[in-house]
Amino acid sequence: MASSSSSSSSIDFSTAILINVDQSGKGDFSKIQEAVDSIPPNLNNSQLYVIWVKPGIYREKVVIPAEKPYITLSGTKASNTFLKWSDGKGIKKSPPLTVLASNFVCRLLTIENELGTARVAGQAVALRVAADNAAFYGCVIKSYQDTLLDDKGNHYFNDCYIEGATDFICGNASSLYEKCYLHSVSPNKGSITAQKRLNVTDKSGFVFLQCKLTGSGSTFLGRPWGPYSRVVFAYSFFSNVVVPQGWNNWENSTNEKTAYYGEYKCYGPGADRRQRVKWSKQLSHDEATVFLSKNFIGGKDWLRPLPSHFKKAPK
Repeated sequence: MASSSSSSSSIDFSTAILINVDQSGKGDFSKIQEAVDSIPPNLNNSQLYVIWVKPGIYREKVVIPAEKPYITLSGTKASNTFLKWSDGKGIKKSPPLTVLASNFVCRLLTIENELGTARVAGQAVALRVAADNAAFYGCVIKSYQDTLLDDKGNHYFNDCYIEGATDFICGNASSLYEKCYLHSVSPNKGSITAQKRLNVTDKSGFVFLQCKLTGSGSTFLGRPWGPYSRVVFAYSFFSNVVVPQGWNNWENSTNEKTAYYGEYKCYGPGADRRQRVKWSKQLSHDEATVFLSKNFIGGKDWLRPLPSHFKKAPK
C-alpha cells in the first residue's frame, strides 16, 4: 500500500526512474554505489528510483544517504546477485549495506559480510538499517556476530533468510519479520536476537510471524541488549536448535523484571515451554493480537508495491 502521509503525497507511486547496474559494462553503472551517487537529493519526496542490479558479485560498501529517500535496490535473484564485503571494524563501520534514508526497499539481493561467514570473532554486520519505513523482500543476509543491525525506525522483512550466531538480529527498531527463515550457526548457546528497547514507553520491538528457526549447535531466542527488550515469536517453527530455557537474561537478573519475551502458538521440537525461563510469557490471544499484523509497524501508511512503469533518468 502506498503511503497516504502528506510528505509523500506528491509522489506517483506507479512510476520510477530506472537505473541499471551491470558489471559487464552494459548498464548505466558498474557499481551499486555509483548508481546511488547519481541520484540527486530527494528531500521533497518527489520521485521514486529503482536501482536494478544484474547478476554478479559486487564487492563494495554501499551507503544510502539520508537525503535520498524512496530508493528501491533490487537484485535479479538473491541466488545470483551478491553484495559482499569483509570487515569487522564495529557495528556501524562494517556493513556492506547501510541504510540511512527513509522509505527504502530492498529486493532479491544477498548481503554478506564475509568476515562473519568465515566465523571470525568480532562485530561483522552485514546490514544496518537506521532509517524509518524500510522494507526487505526475498533477501539473504549473512554473517556471524551482529549480522543484521536493525537499528531504528519501522521496518518490514518478508521471505528473507537471515544467518548468524551471536545476537544476529540486534538493535532498537520496531520490526515485523514475516515468513522469514532464521538460521543459527552458533556451536553452543548463541542468541538469535538482542533487542535494545530502553524504557517502557519505547514502542520498539521485534516480531517474528510465521517464521522458521533452524541451525546447528544451540541458541537462545534472545537476550536483552536493553533492559526493556521486547521480542515476540508467533505461529513459528522452532527446531531443536532452540535451548529448552528459550531466553537469556544476559547475566543480569534485573532484566528479568523488565524484558518482554513472548511466544504464541509456536510449534516444533524447540517450542516446548515446559523448561522455559519463568519470566518469559506464553501469550494469550488478547496479548498477542497487537503483534500479529502490520499495524505493529504502521505498515498500512508506508508499505508500497513495486512501480509498474519505468523511465530513464534525465540527462
